[in-house]
Amino acid sequence: MLTLKQINDNKDEVIRKLARKKFDGKAIIEQVIDLNNKRKNTQVVLDTNLAELNAISKTIGQLMQSGKKEEAEAARAKVAEMKEGNKQLEAEMKQAEEQLNVLLCTIPNLPCDMVPDGCTPEDNKIEKTGGVMPDLGKNALPHWELAKKYDLIDFELGVKISGAGFPVYKGKGARLQRALINFFLDNAREAGYLEIQPPYVVNAASGYGTGQLPDKEGQMYHATQDDLYLIPTAEVPVTNIYRDVILDKKDLPIMNTAYSACFRREAGSYGKDVRGLNRLHQFDKVEIVRIDTPEHSYESLTEMVNYVQTLVEKLELPWRILRLCCGDMSFTSAITFDFEVFSAAQQRWLEVSSVSNFESYQANRLKCRYRTDDKKTELCHTLNGSALALPRIVAALLENNQTPEGIKIPKALIPYTGFEIIN
Repeated sequence: MLTLKQINDNKDEVIRKLARKKFDGKAIIEQVIDLNNKRKNTQVVLDTNLAELNAISKTIGQLMQSGKKEEAEAARAKVAEMKEGNKQLEAEMKQAEEQLNVLLCTIPNLPCDMVPDGCTPEDNKIEKTGGVMPDLGKNALPHWELAKKYDLIDFELGVKISGAGFPVYKGKGARLQRALINFFLDNAREAGYLEIQPPYVVNAASGYGTGQLPDKEGQMYHATQDDLYLIPTAEVPVTNIYRDVILDKKDLPIMNTAYSACFRREAGSYGKDVRGLNRLHQFDKVEIVRIDTPEHSYESLTEMVNYVQTLVEKLELPWRILRLCCGDMSFTSAITFDFEVFSAAQQRWLEVSSVSNFESYQANRLKCRYRTDDKKTELCHTLNGSALALPRIVAALLENNQTPEGIKIPKALIPYTGFEIIN
């Protein structure tokens, strides 16, 4: 969430930037400032009272020793009265802090200046494109028909076992999944990322730390008896490793990667755009996460975007990079680059990765800090990206590489699959 310093020092700038994200922040920012002033003023009164209370308490013993019993009793009564008053002040301050925190959680992150204006996906800026568009002819099959033809993925069986959005991968389909996971993890490790194997469920504090709660609880699967949430991405548990941690500047940037199954309710998703692997409730993904200093985080962002580009190039897929506009970015992001690959049979672009810099927004919620050269503590910047999400990668690989003989496997992936063609 935004820091109080950001809001107090640059109120008008904060309101202007929130407006770029289509968020009218004027009233809520004023509320935040008023509540913060109330909290600070109450703290001043409380501190003054505590100092006076301590001074009076010290005189009671002296008065008793001097035989001034009535004055000592009067001092005791004054102390008791002040303690009751302080309890009320503490309650008021706690209430103000709670209200302040609730308000801050409803304010999205500020877009950085490099984010283009706009409201819809049509306003996103195409940064870069690459790869060769395949020419499949008129009889090309979409991936859900290819999956059935070659017995790779059983969508109906998934419905029987769990429901829509939970496919069952079989034979070479399952091996392709495992190959992609290992391929992405090996590439991440070679690029300097430390592999993490995180839990697939997190507590509410972890969901709050990365901004899934209270914003996206309706999209998360919740085990109510234990009050645990199934993770929507490995970003959540991996970033929370650094919750309430003070890091040394010399150790930054920290670079982690993790494979996980991901679980998303995707409430309200329906229609042709969610058919097959296009949108699932459970899917596999390899994530990359960085914790960095503010002065270096945008260099890290560039490195992460360039790294994801190498992955889609090795998979020989046609790709493009979008710089998302203000209105199409997530609640917590300061800037996001989306990677899309072209699905030749569906004749549409499919998102396979988002690479984002959250600046200090997540770190403030996480209390993730680092010690500067002069021994002060400052908030870190957090970044993450999909590297990569599997379902739409699989969809594009199946569709784009179909031939009369079968589905060809990209050269870089063959050592992981153990086969060159699906037939």
